[in-house]
Amino acid sequence: MSDRESMEYDVVVVGAGPAGLAAAIRLKQLAAEAGREVSVCVLEKGGEVGAHILSGAVIDPRGLDELIPDWKDRSAPVGVPVTDNLHWVLTAKGKRAIPHWLMPPFMSNKGNHTCSLGNLTRWLASQAEELGVEVFPGFAAAEILFNDNGSLRGVATGDMGVARDGTHRPDYQPGMELHARYTFFAEGARGHLTKRLTELFELRKDSGPQVYGLGIKELWDVPAEVHRPGRVIHTQGWPLDDAWGGGFLYHQENGQVALGFVVALDYQNPYLSPFEEFQRWKTHPAIRAEIAGGKRASYGARAINEGGWQAVPKLAFPGGALVGCAAGFVNVPRIKGSHTAIKSGMLAADAAFAALGADRRWDVLDDYEPAVRSSWIADELKKVRNAQPAVARWGGVAGTIFAGLDMWLNALGLRTPWTLKHHADHTRIRPKDEVRPIVYPKADGALTFDRLSSVFISNTNHEEDQPVHLTLMDAEVPISVNLALYDAPEQRYCPAAVYEIVEEAGRPRLQINAQNCVHCKTCDIKDPTQNINWVVPEGGGGPNYPNM
Repeated sequence: MSDRESMEYDVVVVGAGPAGLAAAIRLKQLAAEAGREVSVCVLEKGGEVGAHILSGAVIDPRGLDELIPDWKDRSAPVGVPVTDNLHWVLTAKGKRAIPHWLMPPFMSNKGNHTCSLGNLTRWLASQAEELGVEVFPGFAAAEILFNDNGSLRGVATGDMGVARDGTHRPDYQPGMELHARYTFFAEGARGHLTKRLTELFELRKDSGPQVYGLGIKELWDVPAEVHRPGRVIHTQGWPLDDAWGGGFLYHQENGQVALGFVVALDYQNPYLSPFEEFQRWKTHPAIRAEIAGGKRASYGARAINEGGWQAVPKLAFPGGALVGCAAGFVNVPRIKGSHTAIKSGMLAADAAFAALGADRRWDVLDDYEPAVRSSWIADELKKVRNAQPAVARWGGVAGTIFAGLDMWLNALGLRTPWTLKHHADHTRIRPKDEVRPIVYPKADGALTFDRLSSVFISNTNHEEDQPVHLTLMDAEVPISVNLALYDAPEQRYCPAAVYEIVEEAGRPRLQINAQNCVHCKTCDIKDPTQNINWVVPEGGGGPNYPNM
């Protein structure tokens, strides 16, 4: 028996993103309609709701329309409608636009809005609390709890006040156990508990591996003369050579432009730095013009699911379910996942509410997965399932052409019979002796920046005297394998300068600057030996993104 205090709920939700909050709201809506009581709580590891949310974002309101039909009357902060939708293919000095009519109709941004997803989740949290949902920011779910029969019993929050050496500081407080009939995991891409559940319940037994991109974003305040509210631009091509990815610029409200760059993490050259590629991208004349005279206001980074339909795992298991990006419902060509996340949370809530009404607990929500697979989530993701793996297999030009034809056939109702497969990102990297090193220009501090100054404006903070949350399976591997074979790629793929090779007594050593971590999860994904395991730090630690 545990000596920790516990609280009992019908449903516990891990993660206060769009999926988790949608599930909580939907449960309370159903309970109100039926005149029943359902107890729901939401745990959020960020210091406040929205603190760890990072997205472009252009929002498709379809999910929101179904969850809260009168969201406009409730003043939901959905930003500004998209007014101008452009797609550029960049060369080193120029660009050419892809005509909009070449895009399948479902790629249109008509009716969508560009906004801060962090602000939208804060609003969703307020809607949930009005309905009676208990939302606990600053409490990180650190441990999965099980019943004797192996089903989920709930989760426990992490202990607070544990020193780096494992001893208890004077401010020590043990974690709290949250017991539930059903526990939803809405941790986002590469959640640390979701990763463990996937292994325990073999959730990927019948699906392909999940693959990822690293999205790096800055928010700029720009002069009125260059600001075009509702203007949306996506780019591909330069500066990437043998890797795949692209950029985005979204002219949002209040004189701000959200711009960022996504690099698929299946890249092969260990000398590639996604952060530096983003900085180079901003120097392109067409990109520079969009933020001319502006000033950078914020910075962040986050891994993004890119596996699509064929990478969706089994969604339900005894006592729990995966929702949103924990399951991987991102539509990669559209660069959107919030609407599908909201819908998945609603469908999980429907299944759980029916189970609670039948006085069930800790069993498999059998209705949830069929509901997802017969929903518009499945219809949408199936149409674009071959886009990302086509580019990964054949490169930017040939892959884009194939993906475009495939999507057009699906848009016309001629569903293609083939489904391309993925390869796990960490398997794609090549030894340093087989590639050419990449030399990046030095940051100028006005348009381009270094990683440490970027982390500073992400408002990242961790209690320094706590156990390092970036753990190594084998402390020798970073030098004997990663440095020897790949020249320590963790020094470059991390967008927050967490990892560096230092000399100690004449020998190299991997230093982990865990206090810099922005919780992007790239190290957990891209490490070629899968030796790095990201675990949750003390609740409330990490970035605190304003308006991102």
